[in-house]
Parts: sequence; structure tokens; C-alpha cells
Amino acid sequence: MNIKDVIRAEEGEIFDIELDENVLKANAKLAQQNRELLLKHGVNSIDVMGSIGAGKTSLIEKMVEKLKTRYRIAVFKGDLTTTIDAEIISRHGVDVIAINTGKECHLDANLVHKALKRLNLKMVDLLFIENVGNLICPAEFPLGSEKRIVVISVTEGPYMVVKHPFIFMDADVVAINKVDLAEAMEVDVTKLGGDVKKINPKAAVVATNCRTGEGVNQVIAALKL
Repeated sequence: MNIKDVIRAEEGEIFDIELDENVLKANAKLAQQNRELLLKHGVNSIDVMGSIGAGKTSLIEKMVEKLKTRYRIAVFKGDLTTTIDAEIISRHGVDVIAINTGKECHLDANLVHKALKRLNLKMVDLLFIENVGNLICPAEFPLGSEKRIVVISVTEGPYMVVKHPFIFMDADVVAINKVDLAEAMEVDVTKLGGDVKKINPKAAVVATNCRTGEGVNQVIAALKL
């Protein structure tokens, strides 16, 4: 199946993390509008965040495979310039809109708002929004999703949670991915989960191997899907 659309940021359109508080307020306001629009149409929306290579796309793929017979699914795939991952997801027969941010390191509510206009929301039950690979900027820019999931990988080392705490504060679910490599990387998965709980006791923590599908059902259950 072909990618449904590609959204590209225009010059000066991205909300810059370095700008003043008014930019964050403007983003928050538009995020709320996105949320209201999604709720109006009964669309369950999930923002998927994490570093490059953590396994965001792989997790979305596995969830789409398991859920596409139960929900009408759409995916927004954020990336700097390419549509490679968007094409991978689209092979599963769901509508995918690629959102290219150019040089910017995060999606913002404005770009998601533009993408929402390209969807027939009456034909969507579940929307996954894969953010640009980054553990810093996306934390400051809510998109209007109902829930947030953060994907981290044991290959990122034992200190990724404590070094980047802010993105975990509002997470509903944290997937600790590539657990099959934990021993080789000398990373304690239990300790990583404990680090998450210290920052956000309400977050559900799930160990996953998105290559094999291990833990994906638990992620789906934690998201109440």
C-alpha cells in the first residue's frame, strides 16, 4: 500500500525549542485543539517517542500487525527527510502519513494538525504518532495525543533514563527494548525499570524484543487497547 501523504515543514513553520515561552504556549494550545478534534471523532491517539534506533517503528509494526483486525489504524511517521520507515509501516495495509521536519528534532502540534487535515477521521479508530528520534525535544512539545509511550533500548546503555528524565515524566508506558542484548551490553533491565519508576511511578514498564514480538502484547494491554 502506498503512503497516503507526506507533510513537510515550510520555512519558519517549526516551533523551535530555543524560542521563548510563548512558543510553548502556542504549541500547547494547538495540541489541545488536536486532542479535542481526535476525541470528537472517537480516535484513540498514541505518541511514540524514543531515540534513533530504539525500536519505535518496530514496536508500531508489531502492534499494527496484532491490532489491525480490531481497529481502523492510521500512522503518522515523523522523520527528518525520508519516508523509509513510513513505507515499511504502510506494507501492513494501514494509512500512513509521513511528516518530514527537515533539520528539526521533534514533531510539534502544528505539523500534526496539518496531518490530521489529510485524514478522514471518521474512518480511523486508532492513531499512532511516531515522533522524530530524540529523547529531549519531544518532551516539551505535546501533540494532542491521549497517551504517550517512550521506547528505550538496552543498547543505549544503563544511564539513559537518569540522563534524560523529562521525557519519562508524562509517559504512560515505557518499553525497554532489545532485552535479548541486555547481558551482552551489561545492562540491568530491572534497574532501568526502577529508574523509570523513580521518575514516574504511574508509568507501566514493559520489557520487549520487538524483533521477535516479546512483550508486545503487554504493551498493548498497558495502553488498554
